[in-house]
Amino acid sequence: MSSCCTPGGSCSTGTAQSPAAEGATTVYAVAGMSCGHCAATLTRVVGGLDGVLSVEVDVAAGRVTVTTGGAPDDALLAEAVGEAGYELTGRIA
Repeated sequence: MSSCCTPGGSCSTGTAQSPAAEGATTVYAVAGMSCGHCAATLTRVVGGLDGVLSVEVDVAAGRVTVTTGGAPDDALLAEAVGEAGYELTGRIA
């Protein structure tokens, strides 16, 4: 897994979040996140997938909340998260 942080765990970038939207909301557990840059990366990568309306990343809880226009494609999300250097470990809700 990649990390964008210093050995001390600090990062100089902020957290980006997409606005909330109506649709199917699914919460995923994601391993490997440690800072705001991680959150910004996942927000950009997951938010760029077809059908994704919004993304909220909670680094401290290790959760990514994804709202989609229809049923979420777990395999596609897992692939995108993995290619970004993190691991989608499953659904929370």
